[in-house]
Amino acid sequence: MSGTRRVGSRPAGRAKAHAPGWTQSAFWKRQARTWHWMSGAVCLLGMLFFSATGITLNHAGAIPADPRVEERTIALPPALLDAVSPEALGEEPAALPEAVERHVSRQLGVSLTGRPVEWSEYDAYVSLPRPGGDAWLSLDRETGEVLYEETSRGAVSYLNDLHKGRNTGAGWRLFLDLFAVAAILFSLTGLWLLQISAKRRPSTWPLTAAGLAVPVMILLVFVH
Repeated sequence: MSGTRRVGSRPAGRAKAHAPGWTQSAFWKRQARTWHWMSGAVCLLGMLFFSATGITLNHAGAIPADPRVEERTIALPPALLDAVSPEALGEEPAALPEAVERHVSRQLGVSLTGRPVEWSEYDAYVSLPRPGGDAWLSLDRETGEVLYEETSRGAVSYLNDLHKGRNTGAGWRLFLDLFAVAAILFSLTGLWLLQISAKRRPSTWPLTAAGLAVPVMILLVFVH
């Protein structure tokens, strides 16, 4: 019975020849899916946020805004007033004296750390821009009066400025960079998965090409 061969059996040599290739292909498919869902999970909320604020930015002119302006004033005590006099400072520093900065921050609830100051003979001016509004502070070097004005343009303006990274600080800019990396990884692994499934789905590349062609045509025809 040594010459008998079972019907439907596959020669061992052929099975071994196909196993390494199949294993490698399966490994890379798993990698593509894993990196795609991981990057998608990381940037899911970010993509929803930037998609929604993209709509509000695109229609910013149609969204009503009612700016709210708030003013507050305080007076420096005599000891601190002397600290900002031209005689005491001589050559004006880049920031307010530390004691003055602490006092103003405590009284007005405003952070002045690292804020540059524009000095003149009579006053000191600090610009305090922020997402969704603006603010500034003026200190009279003769009387010690500190005037703080804050303008708020509402929640939509705040979210739009977050989208643009306008006056948001280093922490938010770092988040934007990390989110951009995750979104790029999500897109590239999505393209990888499209390539893997393209043989089984003939419409894959025509739809991908349309996704590129449509915005290009809009730019060529409507944007000048």
